[in-house]
Amino acid sequence: MDFAFTDEQKLLRETVRQLMDTHAPPEYIRRLDREQAYPYELYEKWVEAGLLSMPFPEEYDGLGGSVIDLTIIAEELARKSPDFFMSYAGSVFTGLNIMRKGTEEQKQHWLPKLFAGEVRMAIAISEPEAGSDIGAMRTYAVRDGDHYVVNGQKLWATGAGAKDTVMNVYLKTDREKNYREGMSLLLIDNDTPGVQLRKLDMLGRRCTGTYEVFFNDVRVPADRVVGGENKGWDCVLAGLQIERVCSAAGSCGGALAAFDLALNYAKERVQFGRPIGTNQSIAHTLADLQTEIDAARTLMWRAAWMVSEGQDALREITMAKLFASEVYVKVANAGMQIFGGYGYSMEYDMQRHFRDSRSSTIAAGTSEMQRNVLAGLMGLKIR
Repeated sequence: MDFAFTDEQKLLRETVRQLMDTHAPPEYIRRLDREQAYPYELYEKWVEAGLLSMPFPEEYDGLGGSVIDLTIIAEELARKSPDFFMSYAGSVFTGLNIMRKGTEEQKQHWLPKLFAGEVRMAIAISEPEAGSDIGAMRTYAVRDGDHYVVNGQKLWATGAGAKDTVMNVYLKTDREKNYREGMSLLLIDNDTPGVQLRKLDMLGRRCTGTYEVFFNDVRVPADRVVGGENKGWDCVLAGLQIERVCSAAGSCGGALAAFDLALNYAKERVQFGRPIGTNQSIAHTLADLQTEIDAARTLMWRAAWMVSEGQDALREITMAKLFASEVYVKVANAGMQIFGGYGYSMEYDMQRHFRDSRSSTIAAGTSEMQRNVLAGLMGLKIR
């Protein structure tokens, strides 16, 4: 087991870090958070740098990057804002599903558009009554000639309202069957007639945008089905491991950023004639947080390495996602305490991490669901 980066991966990390330092300074991030504005300018820089094409095969004009390359990008983007990682991941994860499960015609049509930034993509799977319980979804599509007619509602669709976005909508195409046998993945432009989007006012991760989506007799060409009719569950499973290991990387990136803020403040803030970081209670808190962040990153890199080696890494990925997300919450919470009143002020960045971190234990599978998975792998039946 070798966690050492290649020279190319070291260069990738440095390149992404420099790109983000240049084009995502603190004032830019604060403005997007305040205005709840999508990072269009930054997204274009990712396109120009080839980050969108990184994990795709060279035969489709991708850069042939590995899961580790993708994880490096995820951690670096999230060090500026976990919400930036979500803007990036929505397009990449859905594009990878087209790569794995799409027809040759779909790959040739959609992947060049994705790499060039002509389209963005977003995932729409959750519903008001179907969050962790995906089997409870009610959105459905009925075949009508060479089209499908879609009706229903989706919730928590990250980035669905950004311009030129194609939503990857999971829905029932056979309502008589179990969701594993009757669900399909359909590509729907967010400006298709009959689609209505409502941007939700969220506590954190406010720039990419979280949406409620309504479908009212939306007509979608039949060639927009990915993986075949009633094969949507296969598409869900195909991307699950990479999604969750990158989610863990995003949490690690956010935790690193929040920790750096807390550590620097503890060194600079003087009370009673000395830096507050020299107080044992704060020094020990920071020491514990540093240890837990390193543990989370070790879990994450091990999981990424196993996936890149083609190993079954469900256990390792699940532990990494669970632990990294909860560490990010813990670091942000402790950072607020270390900052004191300044942490509670909207003029300081720690409060954004405090807000953003809370979604990490919910998105891409809640902490409770991760624990259920781990318990099941240990042979325990959860009721």
